[in-house]
Amino acid sequence: MDGKAEEIKGRIKEAAGDLMDDKDLKDSGKLDRASGKVKQKVGKAVDKVKDALKK
Repeated sequence: MDGKAEEIKGRIKEAAGDLMDDKDLKDSGKLDRASGKVKQKVGKAVDKVKDALKK
């Protein structure tokens, strides 16, 4: 799963946790969101390195 999709999944889980008053689900959503953001940043860094090596 790519970073953006994981971030969206986390937002959905967090919202569901809020609606159902489920702290574990909400925390799981926060973790998914954070993981998605990290994946996006790593992906951007890898792209920059690849671009620099092509020059």
